[in-house]
Amino acid sequence: MVPPSSPESVQPRPSLDELLAPGSPMDELAARFVDAGHELYLVGGPVRDALLGRTSEDLDFATDATPSETESIIGPVAGSIWLQGANYGTVGAVVGGIHVEITTFRTEKYQPSSRHPEVRFEKNIEMDLSRRDFTVNAMAIRLPDREAVDPFDGRRDVERRELRTPGDPRDSFSDDPLRMLRAFRFASQLGFRIDRSVLVAIEELRELIDTVSAERIRDEFSKLLIGREPARALQLADPTGLTDRFFPELSSLKLEQDPIHRHKDVFAHTLAVIERTAPRLELRLAALFHDIGKPKTRAIGPEGVSFHHHEVVGSRMAADRMRALRYPNDIIAKVERLIYLHHRFHTYRLGWSDAAVRRYVRDAGSDLPDLNALVRADATTRNVAKAKRLSERMDELEARIADLAQREELEKIRPDLDGGQVMAYLGVPPGPVVGEALSALLEVRLEEGPLAEDEAYDRLDAWARARGIEPAGQKKARKPKKKA
Repeated sequence: MVPPSSPESVQPRPSLDELLAPGSPMDELAARFVDAGHELYLVGGPVRDALLGRTSEDLDFATDATPSETESIIGPVAGSIWLQGANYGTVGAVVGGIHVEITTFRTEKYQPSSRHPEVRFEKNIEMDLSRRDFTVNAMAIRLPDREAVDPFDGRRDVERRELRTPGDPRDSFSDDPLRMLRAFRFASQLGFRIDRSVLVAIEELRELIDTVSAERIRDEFSKLLIGREPARALQLADPTGLTDRFFPELSSLKLEQDPIHRHKDVFAHTLAVIERTAPRLELRLAALFHDIGKPKTRAIGPEGVSFHHHEVVGSRMAADRMRALRYPNDIIAKVERLIYLHHRFHTYRLGWSDAAVRRYVRDAGSDLPDLNALVRADATTRNVAKAKRLSERMDELEARIADLAQREELEKIRPDLDGGQVMAYLGVPPGPVVGEALSALLEVRLEEGPLAEDEAYDRLDAWARARGIEPAGQKKARKPKKKA
């Protein structure tokens, strides 16, 4: 599952104290486990987030009860239960309107290319916590008495904002190589430092990421991108060589600096563009990939370094890389379109006609706001005067788009005649001729704006006769729009 576009929900959520308050659904849930002779602990992310003053959308619990025992205990109070993860120890449910997952004490190890771990059930919470990814996620709160369990000093690491593993990082990453990428995801989301021993282990074991499925890598990498510090996280990851294993084009952006024909560091520029965009997945992906074609198009001439058509080459490269990472087709199509179009704005300084503005809007379609946001983010120049000129040009273009949109309904640009009218007038059945005629009328619409219906028929007549087609001459009125 691809992560949502934003790491934070706009809806306010209850604090942990509110969720665990006496008489709350979670307090009653804990009492049911105790009454049944079992233990229940709140574990992992919710505990970490509480210490950081953050709220968690879902709650994770650990217990000594087996999945079947858990199902029996929570059945009377759960709004719904799902058992897809029961073979791995996890029972999911909705209790008091909160999504919870309750997992039997366990340790786990992933095998190459498997999305599911080999699980071994354990007898106590300490063993369960010992094989978690990082100490900040290896804390628990025993319920209902709220006794803290912190055998690996996770609270201290939260206060230090540092990522360490409960044991030897090599053991942790061998159990699940995706944890290497997760370290950088937490660096992005939480702003945490990464302990030197962790970075050394990642560099040493980086090839193990090759055994992880593309889907798991994609989801973790996407969470990194929409975090609050993605540039810093990618800077930390680059020296370890980890990202080279699944995204080799990124380090290729560190182009050799020519001593005579200087150009800006494309790698550093890319990281800056990412952080200048809103944390929406498609927009951040477009920022990440927008200059990916520059290494292949780099040329040095008398006037300096050029990257002609890098947006064309880059859009194809980005699509190939996203397909390899199993991104959905709709995300790939949008990112590819944003990259392909992002450089067109730079010809605006030469002067655009209304027709050029219409084409820009038509080609961007519903992605126009994100395209303009990417163009603005791409202006990372430190030259104050140049930055001001670029901003003013975009302001002017957006004002012209708004003006034309008010007059011409730009978001609904289409030929002034529809397919039925073309077929009736030309006397032809559905087929290629109709499509060609509509394309020709669309070109007229883009160049000249809306035409009166009689004028549109005159243009269709001229187009047909120029191609040796004798029109039947049957004019047909466009069907009126249905009222909402």
